[in-house]
Amino acid sequence: MLNPAIRLTVALAVVTCGTDALAASRPNILIILADDLGFSDLGCYGGEIATPNLDTLAQNGLRFTQAYNTSRCWPSRACILTGYYAQQVRRDAMPGVPDSGARGTRPRWAPLITEFLRPAGYRCYHSGKWHIDGHPLENGFDRSFEILNGGYDNYFSSAGHLEEGRPVPQTPDYYVTRAIADHAIRCLREHAERFPDRPFFHYLCFTAPHFPLHAPPEDIARYADKYLKGWNALARERHQRMSQMGLIRHALPEMERHIGPPYHFPEALQQLGADEVNRPVPWEELTESQRRFQAAKMAIHAAMIERMDREIGRVLDQLRAMDAWDNTLILFASDNGASAEIMVRGGGHDPSAPPGSAQSYLCLGPGWSSAANTPLRRHKTWAHEGGIATPLIVHWPAGLRARGQLRHDPVHLMDVAPTVLEVARVIRPRLIAGVPPPPWPAKSLLPAFKRNGALRREFLWWLHEGHRALRAGHWKIVADANADWELYDLARDRGESRNLAAERPDTLRKLAALWEQHAAATRLLATRDLPPAAPPSSPKPAPTDAP
Repeated sequence: MLNPAIRLTVALAVVTCGTDALAASRPNILIILADDLGFSDLGCYGGEIATPNLDTLAQNGLRFTQAYNTSRCWPSRACILTGYYAQQVRRDAMPGVPDSGARGTRPRWAPLITEFLRPAGYRCYHSGKWHIDGHPLENGFDRSFEILNGGYDNYFSSAGHLEEGRPVPQTPDYYVTRAIADHAIRCLREHAERFPDRPFFHYLCFTAPHFPLHAPPEDIARYADKYLKGWNALARERHQRMSQMGLIRHALPEMERHIGPPYHFPEALQQLGADEVNRPVPWEELTESQRRFQAAKMAIHAAMIERMDREIGRVLDQLRAMDAWDNTLILFASDNGASAEIMVRGGGHDPSAPPGSAQSYLCLGPGWSSAANTPLRRHKTWAHEGGIATPLIVHWPAGLRARGQLRHDPVHLMDVAPTVLEVARVIRPRLIAGVPPPPWPAKSLLPAFKRNGALRREFLWWLHEGHRALRAGHWKIVADANADWELYDLARDRGESRNLAAERPDTLRKLAALWEQHAAATRLLATRDLPPAAPPSSPKPAPTDAP
């Protein structure tokens, strides 16, 4: 949290940019984030799931086809609100950087962008998942609905949820996706009533469709038996629609039947029973019982996404009702790709309970995750395209001339931060916490809003749990933890089916050197405000009466 002196510096930076901090012409900003959403899960990205509200945003705005996240939840959230790679601000593990990772604390020179927006007259609201160090109300937000446990125990329970710092009471009909939207709507209504002359920034973070697979039974019923065709057929259908939409131009890669969940929990598999499958084997190899169990899981996943879309629709209706629709910049994305994880947490799993109910604990698994990430390889946590690609929808009637267009510029979630400040006409101060902040690796998306191919950058870089990647132009190197580099030409092979490492050793060598160079610079940046390590203490002299 910025201290008062730093807040004054930020306020002065806003004043010197020559605009009125409370000007009503400044756009409102709504960031909507899904959790573990697959690249092709939305209707506007080739999916069969009913997402009419997000589809309408896409039809009247922009869809990015090559937008990226970090492959994991907490690093992506740090990127969005700071404008840095998560490793630079110690919010993902970096070798040689102590206290970095999921429990890492950001340097003082890396406040959240809300610390710049609020002195500029913006009201800042947070609804949903947090997963950043500190708490929202300590980091520039005026109101917050905070899910401390990530929502990973039970979608039907309010345990671990805080509204304005106070525990949320349990109600008979509680469902967290609805509760998140309810809070957002309450914030927006209050804003319209009490602060109509001020713009708002709203960070709306759903936990859906992250495991456990929980959804109201009436939502699940709409997808009953829809997925008995299996994950291979679903992937082919999605690939065909995506090709027709112009979203992709490459062949569908084969599912990697040897790649299972990133973490092995044998006790969970035992609890889940013989119908659970932890490899994306061909659908026809499954038993009839396994097919029905697996199809039921995908039906719940689809129900969770449709419900999220419906709740987003209620938030959008509130924007219309308060006459904020035209001048609200909306960005929708996912924090990582669909997840291949299989585990049991919280209250455990009752095999006799209806799938999707509070007593069940199911995960999507690698078969459906492969289909959800169509037409890309791998899953959440990996640095292959299926782990790091996100749908990105942009909608802003007053600021966008484009309607229903595609953008193929490679962009990253960290680009949200400079984009928000640019549209808000807020300039970062030259000094933060008494030091000049390091230059942002992120870039404003505004040039890409205007035309395709307008955004230029040297490279994008990834590291998570040893998985690493770098993209420069249409070339990408990627490697699993402790494995050799692979090389792909994404212009022809975004499915990463043909490894060109042996054919283009010079290209691979140059990109690998660039990855190492950036890693070294990141390590230096992440440690520059840490106290120096204490020198090793000198051995104490032996006592004079020692034998």
